[in-house]
Amino acid sequence: MSIIQGLLNKIGLGASYGRRPLRVFLLDDDTLRHEWFAKQFRGEHLDVAESAARAVELLSANHYDVIFLDHDLLPEHYYAEEFDDERSGYAVARWLAESPARHAAATIIVHTRNADGALRMVELLRRTGRQAAHVPYQMLAPKIKQLRRD
Repeated sequence: MSIIQGLLNKIGLGASYGRRPLRVFLLDDDTLRHEWFAKQFRGEHLDVAESAARAVELLSANHYDVIFLDHDLLPEHYYAEEFDDERSGYAVARWLAESPARHAAATIIVHTRNADGALRMVELLRRTGRQAAHVPYQMLAPKIKQLRRD
């Protein structure tokens, strides 16, 4: 590894050296997580949505390499009668499943702590040929490092 590459790695820009920035999409209602993702993807392009409706707007208008989806969105969904209503991340997964040409090559990571919701989202996405996985929030850092290296 060169000295320059080592320095770039140290300040968080090494993964993007010599390639175009990743376009990353995040659906999450937690502003602390927004900040954490911004640090993880420093030097990349990150768009953030806090609601399913806004997520569909951004996904309709832009191209993304990596898509991160949360299931439970505050405050509406935590008290919802249905598991996978239109205010949850499942609605966005369903939109992606129904829009096979949109983001066909994107890696989709469901990062919710709601394991049951994540399983339903990943199964739906995989049935339509999407590259999708559940990676709990606590395990995201190594996965993000891998994504930035690839």
